[in-house]
Amino acid sequence: MTDTAPGSTPDTAPGTARDPAPGPAPAPDPEQLLEDPGTAAEALGTMWRIRLFEEAVEDLYGRGMMHGTMHLSIGMEAVPTGTCSNLEEGDQITSTHRGHGHCIARGADLGRMMAELLAKDNGYCRGRGGSMHIADVATGNLGANGIVAGGVPIAAGAGLTNQLTGNGRVAVCFHGDGAVGEGAWHEALTLASMWQLPVVFVCENNQYGMSMSAQKAFKVENLAAKAAGYGIPGESVDGNDVHAVAEVTRRAIDRARSGGGPSLVEAVTYRWRGHSKSDKNRYRTKEEIAEWKEKDPIAAYAHRLLGAGTLDQGRLDAVQADARTAIREAVVVGTQGEEPDPAALLDAVCAPSAVDATDTRDGGTALTAGATTDDAEAGR
Repeated sequence: MTDTAPGSTPDTAPGTARDPAPGPAPAPDPEQLLEDPGTAAEALGTMWRIRLFEEAVEDLYGRGMMHGTMHLSIGMEAVPTGTCSNLEEGDQITSTHRGHGHCIARGADLGRMMAELLAKDNGYCRGRGGSMHIADVATGNLGANGIVAGGVPIAAGAGLTNQLTGNGRVAVCFHGDGAVGEGAWHEALTLASMWQLPVVFVCENNQYGMSMSAQKAFKVENLAAKAAGYGIPGESVDGNDVHAVAEVTRRAIDRARSGGGPSLVEAVTYRWRGHSKSDKNRYRTKEEIAEWKEKDPIAAYAHRLLGAGTLDQGRLDAVQADARTAIREAVVVGTQGEEPDPAALLDAVCAPSAVDATDTRDGGTALTAGATTDDAEAGR
């Protein structure tokens, strides 16, 4: 008997993709990031929006306007920008607890993002998700995840859906180096490789899983080498070079879209800030941080575009200014957003059911979302 996934049929079994459905126009060639002024300006603008959004968020947090914690990706902007430049309409991503950049690179509305982080009702998740749980299905963002490696099996599931329906879509799974040591990561890559799912696993190796150095956590020089254990391609790339990231992820995405199965891409980068706002950075030196700041992906990309004559200094300045204006507008939307109604807090906790309907026994007691039959009995 042939093994199939639940609900599949022999001709749609995992590993046997249907003919891809006609899709949207292909993403631009990675070379356009260096040669086409419009494409280059858009990529640079994305990187600036990510950087400035997170700097604004950090400021709001410092002023006590944002609760909980946050995980900033300042210094890592090239990875989501280069990767998402290759995605087409309908493609999906799964994100991480350090996911602001993924959301922005995939086209999220900055105002709704800021409102979500400020716990406003006009946020993406009506203020209930906050920094670590933003989702935007309209742009293919299946959600950030506060669980390390939590998005990896979700991406495999999206890939399975894409394969069985033959929709021609690709799922990209962003995850950190710490996720590589999780069981969920192994399970998802095992299934994805066995079933040849259209998934690209993008490991953002920012050198530390919380305070644990990746060099101490794994007995391999490059995490991309782990792909060999699953029989899939693995490639390591300079994660601070947006063009290089775009080139490598484009090959992996094209391979997945054409039925070639999953790949693992390791983007070697660095987070300038601590793991979270409570991190005192006692496990690394100021000199190490300063050394990586010299490899600033935004400055490096702007310098390259200027040297190639793709963008002049005036255009570079304008791109940065436009991004700054966009972030200021997002802060206004967020800070002036609607406060959530406490009465609606449980609306998304329980799905509507017969229990919510009016109980007509002995005159009846209407149950609201989140209530139970015991609540009704107690009210009699």
